[in-house]
Amino acid sequence: MRTITVYTTGPACMQCRLTKTALTTAGLGFEEIDVRQSAEALDYIQDELGYTQAPVVVVDDQDHWSGFRPDEIRRVATILTRHA
Repeated sequence: MRTITVYTTGPACMQCRLTKTALTTAGLGFEEIDVRQSAEALDYIQDELGYTQAPVVVVDDQDHWSGFRPDEIRRVATILTRHA
């Protein structure tokens, strides 16, 4: 199964916490990267992806979004479980 990456701003970020909980509930594994601790990760989500709000969820190069998006999590869960 592909690895989903969640770029967060730490435990104080409510949308980040909700996103991680929703991914876990949907049975989707993910890697968390705190952009406060990685200038490279922050540059990536801002400069390459164009986001300014956390969390940023990256499924692959063409499939990513920013913010708490339960609709996107459901969509990805449906796609990934269909191809599992």
